[in-house]
Amino acid sequence: MLEHGLAVAQPPSRTVIVGAGGFVGGAIARKMEGTGANVLRLGRGDVDLMAEDAGEALASHLTREAAVVLVSAIAPVKDLSMLGQNIKMIQAMAGAIAKAKPAYVLNIGSDAVFSDTGAPLHEASAKDAANFHGIMHLTREAAFLDARAGLMFATLRPTLIYGQDDPHNGYGPNQFRRLAASGEPIRLFGQGEERRDHVWVEDVAELAMRMVLHRSVGSLNAVTGHVVSFQDLAQICARLHGPVEIKNLPRSGPMPHNGYRPFDASAIATAFPGFAMTLPEDGLRKVADGTRD
Repeated sequence: MLEHGLAVAQPPSRTVIVGAGGFVGGAIARKMEGTGANVLRLGRGDVDLMAEDAGEALASHLTREAAVVLVSAIAPVKDLSMLGQNIKMIQAMAGAIAKAKPAYVLNIGSDAVFSDTGAPLHEASAKDAANFHGIMHLTREAAFLDARAGLMFATLRPTLIYGQDDPHNGYGPNQFRRLAASGEPIRLFGQGEERRDHVWVEDVAELAMRMVLHRSVGSLNAVTGHVVSFQDLAQICARLHGPVEIKNLPRSGPMPHNGYRPFDASAIATAFPGFAMTLPEDGLRKVADGTRD
C-alpha cells in the first residue's frame, strides 16, 4: 500500500529517469515533462550500467534534492546469463543511490514477484518468484530497499503492458495489433482461453508520475482489476485493424500461471481517487488512434 509524503502534488527540483530511452521510461518522462517538471532523461548513451564505473557515473547525475525513477532492465529475463547482466545493473543503481542519497526513489518493478494463488493478487500478497524474471525483480526490490538508507522509496509493479512503442512484440495485444494492422492472421495458442490483466503504458506512466509528485512510499500494483482472455484481445485487434483471420495453434506446453492471474486494483482507487485505469478495448483503440492520454 502507499502513503503519500506530500498531500498536495509538487514536482521535485529535478526528476532523473534512468532508462528514459525505453518503452516505459520514455512514457514516464513524457508524463513528467507534461507537468512542467525539470526532467533529466538518462539512457545507455549517458550512463552504461554494465560499465565498471557505472555506479559512480550515475551518482554524478543525482543530487540530494532529486527524485530518481529506476526503470532500466534487460527484460524479459529468460536465462541465467540475462539474470547476471541485470544483477550487475542493479548493483550500479543501488550503489548510486547509496552514494548520492537522492530525496526520493521510485523503482519500476513487475507483478512477476508474486506467487500464483488463483485469488486476486494485491500489494501484500506472498512473493515467491518462479522464474528468472521474477527473481530479478525481487532482487531489485531488496537491493534498492537496502541502498535507500532511510530515503523515501516506492515500487510500482505493472502487470502485462501494451502500447504503441512496445519493443518486444511479445505474444498478446502488442503482437496481435501489429499482425492485424499488417493484414496478417492473428495466431492464438489453443483457443486463447487464458485470462490475464493487461495495462496501457500511459496508465503506468500516469501512476509513476503521481507517485513522484506525491513522494509516495510503499508499493502499488499497476493493474486494472479485470481479466480478459487472449481470444477476446485478438478479436478486439481484429475489429480495430482488420478484418483479419484468427488462427488457433496447438499448445506446446501448459498455460503460464495456469491460465488465470487476477488482481485487486482497489489500492489504486485508495491512493488516487478519481483516477480510473483504462480497460483493454479502450486502450487498444487509443493505441490504434495514436493517442497518448
